[in-house]
Amino acid sequence: MKPSRRETIAVLAGAGSAALSAAGMTAPTHAQEAKPGERVATKSSDETQNIETRIGRLEFTHDFANGYPTDATIDKLYDERDFQRACQAYLWSLPAVSFASWQRGVTKGLGAKNGQIVAILSIEARRGILTANATTPYYLGFADLSTGPLVMVIPPRGVQGGISDAWQQTIPGTESPGTYLVLAPGQKAPDDVVGYTVRNSATLNIFLGARLTDTDPEKAKEALANLRMYPYAQRDNPPKMEIFDAGTKAWSGLPPRGMEYWQRLDEVIQAEPIEPRDIFFHAMLRPLGLEKGEPFRPDTRQTKILTDAALVGEAMAKANSADRRFKGDTYRSDAHWDFALLLDADDPDGFWNLLDERASWFYEAVGAGAAMAPKRPGPSSAYLSAYKDRAGEWLDGGRSYRLRVPPNAPIKLFWSVTLYDVGTRALILNQQNIADRSSRMDLRKNGDGSVDIYCGPKAPAGFEKNWIPTVAGKNWFAYFRFYQPTEAYFDRSWPLPDFEQV
Repeated sequence: MKPSRRETIAVLAGAGSAALSAAGMTAPTHAQEAKPGERVATKSSDETQNIETRIGRLEFTHDFANGYPTDATIDKLYDERDFQRACQAYLWSLPAVSFASWQRGVTKGLGAKNGQIVAILSIEARRGILTANATTPYYLGFADLSTGPLVMVIPPRGVQGGISDAWQQTIPGTESPGTYLVLAPGQKAPDDVVGYTVRNSATLNIFLGARLTDTDPEKAKEALANLRMYPYAQRDNPPKMEIFDAGTKAWSGLPPRGMEYWQRLDEVIQAEPIEPRDIFFHAMLRPLGLEKGEPFRPDTRQTKILTDAALVGEAMAKANSADRRFKGDTYRSDAHWDFALLLDADDPDGFWNLLDERASWFYEAVGAGAAMAPKRPGPSSAYLSAYKDRAGEWLDGGRSYRLRVPPNAPIKLFWSVTLYDVGTRALILNQQNIADRSSRMDLRKNGDGSVDIYCGPKAPAGFEKNWIPTVAGKNWFAYFRFYQPTEAYFDRSWPLPDFEQV
């Protein structure tokens, strides 16, 4: 028999109340029609309601819809709001804090001067940089443009690099060889700019990075001699380029943890202009004591929130890098190798508007440009990253693995596989000072031309030349680099298997 309209309404009302009850909420109580001889049940005006949520219990003066949060709940909500914002600000600020930490390490840690080129050659020196390669020489320098325009010369051959700002965004048009005149925000170009390619930086602090790619020592030496950086004011008599060799000195350009992370961020906020895209992040940080033009003196509450957010924010960053959940992030479906840098080479500037993709790269790496995420063959390098083995388990320093690199790797120059400690995201630290193996080395090959790379605490007999030592008690991850990749990389027809436990 079809229910009456009144019966249907009664059933729906009962279902709605049950749903609210299951969610920990109570439906508003309405006055009921009094029948002769019956009392009307009403809700007390001072009755509070508690709701269990993912941040704990929230208390309201009445039911949620008709009441206000109590004083204790208001404090909890503001603390949670600021904590969530700080976690997101951690992810947002990774490129800038990483840059500031790197610059601080080079200038204050190593002792390089403003605008001086530094040679990072030894494995000890490379450990001061996030996911540095262990194969090609690094030459880099940081400069503060507040003292005036700077001339930078990138040689015509044998060098791959470019100029970037304090957010590690490549200054447009500086990845090609040339003589550049770099201006700070608001600086006017001088009258005499003949022979210079004028470029404006969005920040006061900039970075010149270069890798020598020529295998001929004499040609590499010639390219290095033509790499220059000096003030425009000294253009008529450029100073002799004195390259600072970092040697084997221990230093760190790695982002700090805890409250020191926010101190580095405050240095960036005070020194650099605010980009329009970042206005809301600056607004989110003001209640936490991070504000341009104001000293950073967090109180007890702010310190507690920022300390917790530095830990949880980094945990989010670690998950965001090691277990990527982006569309098209996997090289091939038959293995656990990801594209480490999810930058569109045809629209590199768009990468800085992708919060999570940007954070996944800059948590564990430095520098980003079109030549590092190529879409077609040419003078470039490509990066794949692996964090898990064939069984889907995290790569662990206490276990032994084999990576079989198939023959005919799609490269014009060479390939390399490099291991990094999870804790530092820097070259793996072991007693042997071995962090990579590459096709430039004298590796033992299999009969079909493939190469077995072994990673583990002990060297396998007969494959010592193919071994990268790992350390028990720590996880590690790997980068596989293609220097000048060819078509089989881009169409993904060349397979790269997983690390497999042996």
